[in-house]
Amino acid sequence: MKKILITGATGFIGKNLKELLEDKYELYAPGHEELDLLDGVRVENYLKGKNFDNIIHCANRNDVVKAETTDYNVLDDNLRMFFNLERCKDYYGKMYYFGSGAEYSAEYYIPDMTEDYFGTYIPKDPYGFSKYIMSKTCQKDGNIYDLRLFGVYGKYEEWSRRFISNAICRGLKGMPITISQNVYFDYLWIEDLADIMIWFVENEPHYRHYNICRGTKIDLYSLASIVRETLGIDCDIAVAKEGLKKEYTGCNQRILDEIGDIRFSEWRPTIEDLCEYYKAHIDEIDAGRLI
Repeated sequence: MKKILITGATGFIGKNLKELLEDKYELYAPGHEELDLLDGVRVENYLKGKNFDNIIHCANRNDVVKAETTDYNVLDDNLRMFFNLERCKDYYGKMYYFGSGAEYSAEYYIPDMTEDYFGTYIPKDPYGFSKYIMSKTCQKDGNIYDLRLFGVYGKYEEWSRRFISNAICRGLKGMPITISQNVYFDYLWIEDLADIMIWFVENEPHYRHYNICRGTKIDLYSLASIVRETLGIDCDIAVAKEGLKKEYTGCNQRILDEIGDIRFSEWRPTIEDLCEYYKAHIDEIDAGRLI
């Protein structure tokens, strides 16, 4: 049984991966008190001698999670966590970390961005820039891999602001579903991500970075309509601004060529599952926090 460290296991992706992989591997998911990723000495002391086969680095600082978070915090914390793990690369087999489509630079998004588009532009925002620097680094490190995400949805995500969960919670609270401006996204169901991670744990990837996405797009209004139909409600879908923003989609041909046939989950069954989850936890949802 392979020995795996998951960082950020209290967050959305980390918590789900811990649940979905714990029966398959010997998992370690330390909390902040046990492993402070911002402290290089503690990271080295923790990793030394444990001989992890893989690290799945989910810990992440995003600029919109907390109002007091500054651009400096985002850039510094993301890079410091990454490089504290990177400098200890001789203590583990492989590290997979989750990059972002933001690495391609939001100003210059084009439909179905391929991995070769990376580096055409340098992101101006601190989050995208931090991920860009990580990706440039991992291309030179033989055992670190960038798994570039565009959008993931599932239970435990930040329902106050993540669109699919937010739409479900607003519908359940009798509120209109709101969209600032319609846009096409490439969303991935969290359980599909877990299946893809199993492949990476069990195999030797050929490349240093991959777009990890469904490869098919859907717009926010269509997602809102599916949520409304699934809940069986007649709430309004309010779109503040007409037209479409630049779509945020990636080409996943590289990972398809490497893994082979991937059966991505359908929209409606996964949204049905997510609706049932929030129905069971509706008392935990504060309507005042629904952005």
